[in-house]
Amino acid sequence: MSASPLKIAEHTLLDAHGLKAGQLQQVFGSMLTHKVDYADLYFQYSRAESWSLEEGIVKSGSFNIDQGVGVRAVSGDKTAFAYSDDITFAALQEAATATRAIARQGGNRAAPMLRRSKAHELYLPQDPIASLRADDKVALLERLERIARALDPRVTQVMANLSGEYDVVLVARNDGLMSADIRPLVRLSLQIIVEGNGKREQGSAGGGGRFGYDYFSEEILQRYAREAVHQAVVNLDARPAPAGNMTVVLGNGWPGILLHEAVGHGLEGDFNRKGSSAFSGRVGKRVAAKGVTVVDDGTIKDRRGSLNIDDEGNLTQRTVLIEDGILRGYLQDSMNARLMKVPVTGNARRESFAHLPIPRMTNTMMMNGDKKPEEIIASVKHGLYAANFGGGQVDITSGKFVFSTTEAYMIEDGKVTYPVKGATLIGNGPDALTRISMIGNDMSLDSGVGTCGKEGQSVPVGVGQPTVRIDGLTVGGTA
Repeated sequence: MSASPLKIAEHTLLDAHGLKAGQLQQVFGSMLTHKVDYADLYFQYSRAESWSLEEGIVKSGSFNIDQGVGVRAVSGDKTAFAYSDDITFAALQEAATATRAIARQGGNRAAPMLRRSKAHELYLPQDPIASLRADDKVALLERLERIARALDPRVTQVMANLSGEYDVVLVARNDGLMSADIRPLVRLSLQIIVEGNGKREQGSAGGGGRFGYDYFSEEILQRYAREAVHQAVVNLDARPAPAGNMTVVLGNGWPGILLHEAVGHGLEGDFNRKGSSAFSGRVGKRVAAKGVTVVDDGTIKDRRGSLNIDDEGNLTQRTVLIEDGILRGYLQDSMNARLMKVPVTGNARRESFAHLPIPRMTNTMMMNGDKKPEEIIASVKHGLYAANFGGGQVDITSGKFVFSTTEAYMIEDGKVTYPVKGATLIGNGPDALTRISMIGNDMSLDSGVGTCGKEGQSVPVGVGQPTVRIDGLTVGGTA
């Protein structure tokens, strides 16, 4: 029987550095001589690798090991934070002393007796880097390139990347809770370039999640290659996109990135506590059309955005943010939840031990409606079908967004007709929610490629949605 994640984490992060539970209690005792509302220690050991192929050759490979501990104290809305890549009792004591600066003297709480807490078991506590030999990792990338080139003679360049992470996390808190997580993560991405009709176009695909490299079977490689080649070839024949106000149909799966950016960030607790979100103060009010239900769920098995515990040691959960168009709540970490007097939702996330946790999304999605995708397309007289997206920008305060499509088609008389390129969706997230008129029954999650940035920190996330019709969205075109 294999050791539990907590046992692995204690061995890796405490025993290996000569630390005992009693010494962690002493560190908390030092911090609690001042009046603090919350304090925690975040230990982390991580290994990461990346392999890149270009022009048929694996041109680069990197391997990185990092470890350290972050020490944090919170008093009111003030936070003191120090971190060290030296996991020793002396470094912990020094960091703890530094965090006392934000709080008044006179704390008299006893140091906590640490108690071990159970976590979810959403993925195996495995090391994906060790799940495949180096030669086999190179062979996997080479196989993906051969598949892509064999699909279409117009493929002129293939670039592929394989990456893996093994992350061991242990959290100890001033309330005595101590919990841990072993987080595997892999990702395979593909970008191809095709040439034809005097033009060059590119397409991309990929996926991953919290498992080993054995996930990338022949079937998965074939699928990624078909998707990337299809996207590029479609754009070879694409016409310039028209501009104007029109009905837009968003495809299912990855197009949920628009929901993530234009709506999801505005539902994070810190923005709403400060009153800087377009959704601030609107809990219990209608913010979207009837039928629109938006959920953040960090408990989906093996998903890229899932976690057994968040980065404060709380269990992740399924949080309903918008229910049938009514705003039900926000995503919370412990500080913002305490100041807003609402429950914690298990959404505290940080990039590493050297960063502060902040409320972040995990897997964010719009739930199914009752319409068939073909029924939604058939309902549109003239509009745009956005099947896939590239990058985008959003202003959290106003909710305004700009998103570029990477695969889009015109809809004419209820039928998808010709592909277009250069289409940009321009709008306002809260307003777009009210313009949703049809919701499909084909909700799917993305393939496992998403990374979210906020305040300089990047974390893995998932997105998803069914096919959705939005009326009266502005399309920026090139025609």
